[in-house]
Amino acid sequence: MKKNMGTADRIIRTIIAVIAAYLYFTGTVAGTWGIVLLVVAIIFLLTSLVSFCPLYTLVGLNTCSSNKQ
Repeated sequence: MKKNMGTADRIIRTIIAVIAAYLYFTGTVAGTWGIVLLVVAIIFLLTSLVSFCPLYTLVGLNTCSSNKQ
């Protein structure tokens, strides 16, 4: 797996994941929307940790400065 996410992208995704998890666990967003929000938060956090987003590969996007040519 080649990295395709830059530092700024990883930080933004992590912040969004933390906010989404907070909204779910405080009960602000509940039900089906809450579960969807939590799943998106988990996906954002995992992709941030490994610096790889499969969706970026499909659309040819790369925000990692060390891999640009």
